[in-house]
Amino acid sequence: MSNIQLIIEERATKIGSFMVGRLLPFRQKRMVGPFIYIDHMGPVEMNKRENFDILPHPHIGLSTLTFLFEGSIMHRDTLGNEVEIKPGAVNWMTAGKGIVHSERTPEYLRDSALKMHGLQIWVALPKHLEQMEPEFYHISKEEIPAWNEGDLEFKLVAGNAFGHKSAVPVYSPLYMIEINSKSRRTVNIGKDLYGESGLYILEGSIESDGNVYGPKQLLVATDSSLCEFIIHENSTIYIFGGEAFPEERFIDWNFVASDKSLIEAAKQKWIDRKFEKIKGEEDDFIPYPTYR
Repeated sequence: MSNIQLIIEERATKIGSFMVGRLLPFRQKRMVGPFIYIDHMGPVEMNKRENFDILPHPHIGLSTLTFLFEGSIMHRDTLGNEVEIKPGAVNWMTAGKGIVHSERTPEYLRDSALKMHGLQIWVALPKHLEQMEPEFYHISKEEIPAWNEGDLEFKLVAGNAFGHKSAVPVYSPLYMIEINSKSRRTVNIGKDLYGESGLYILEGSIESDGNVYGPKQLLVATDSSLCEFIIHENSTIYIFGGEAFPEERFIDWNFVASDKSLIEAAKQKWIDRKFEKIKGEEDDFIPYPTYR
């Protein structure tokens, strides 16, 4: 990718009892377009005594995007949704003024050896939609646009690009693109991108200006229109980006907003246990981390 502005390495972070690789936010680059948080989960193998259990917790001011490569997660929320997400599908939950959800190993898999691997992503909402009513959509694997260009396989996970539109109902101009390559190829897609752009290498490698970059690196472009690189054989990459917002976004725990007072109000509401509760999980919750 020509004009690489910044290279972000995955940083190990603990979420409950689960270790993830954090890509965003980063001290030198808090956001790429509207993308404000990206975690790479796994790959991890869990024995039959282990489960993926993220207890009920709140969000405001963002949409969450869950995209699995392996494994299964049962999503439950305060809108009454109970949906299992499997590899290739997208869970798109918009918190708006506030929602609570949990993510767990489905009951029928809780005594089985499991693999877990995927991406957890937050997309900030435009200022005028930060207090919208919460929404939830599940988009099946078959609804995600996919096409081939020679040995290159493309998927448009979310947003608009290359003349395609994903079924994920985004709220600002953005894109999340998967590219798989079976062979070494030159890729020139700058004319199809807009706003800010980052390239994440899941597996394999890419080459740009004589430098080779490998897995667990997020490369941020200075200018998305100059996005040209060589992708090596048997590589999978993700390109994230879109139009940046004119206002700064603040982040505190699971809360995102352009106004710190919205975060403070949500924080106190959660501490006071005044958010709605998930049916059947009324007594479970993640406390606000007071060590902050």
